[in-house]
Amino acid sequence: MTALAAASRDTWLLFRHGFAVTMQQKVGVVFGAVQPLLFLVLFGPIFATIGTWETLVPGLIVQLGLMSTGLAGFGIVMESRFGVLERMRVTPASRLALLLGRVLNNVVTLAVQTALLLVAGFAFGLRVPLAGLLAAFVLVLLLGAGLAALSYAAALTLNEHLFAPVMTTVVVPLTLLSGAFLPMSMAPGWLNAISYVSPFRYVLEALRELFAGHYASTTVHVGAAVTVAFAGLGVAVGTRVFHRENA
Repeated sequence: MTALAAASRDTWLLFRHGFAVTMQQKVGVVFGAVQPLLFLVLFGPIFATIGTWETLVPGLIVQLGLMSTGLAGFGIVMESRFGVLERMRVTPASRLALLLGRVLNNVVTLAVQTALLLVAGFAFGLRVPLAGLLAAFVLVLLLGAGLAALSYAAALTLNEHLFAPVMTTVVVPLTLLSGAFLPMSMAPGWLNAISYVSPFRYVLEALRELFAGHYASTTVHVGAAVTVAFAGLGVAVGTRVFHRENA
């Protein structure tokens, strides 16, 4: 068996195991989407008086991605604390498979949570062309893969007691600077300029364009390029840290 085939098999086995565990905690999957859903229900009707659901819902999806996959490293902190990660180190599974199996589980979980949010959005009045919805979904899953991989890298690098406060502190400004709740074009010039440093702004603007049915705009192309680059960087960094910490 080639190294690639072995890594693919190990990734699939680890994903199946992780996803089975996740599905045993269905309440946790739903609970992970509660905050964006609350924003949709409690803030959405107010926002709809000055904007549209097609503007708000993509922002809530980005918020969901940051909260769900961005905090995925919590799982590996617990695995490390209870020796699960240590036991997995001595298995024949490649370090890349140890990472990708987890990331794939997080991405599928994010897909389920995003679907729940979209169903609620459609109930409130969201209207999106199918092609735009599917393209946006692909970008969201790529973004989630990069976020999850970086989250695992942070969890393995930071002290286990620092991971939670550091990551939860980082998520809030990243969400706000992406323009999740109001487009950054409405912000003061200095704040708008700072937001261009965040890759999530470009992803979010691409999602809004796709939700509006605009597929060939420069905004979509830039957002897609940033998303792919971010996902690739996240997996590369995560793989490097996994190799280093589990050598």
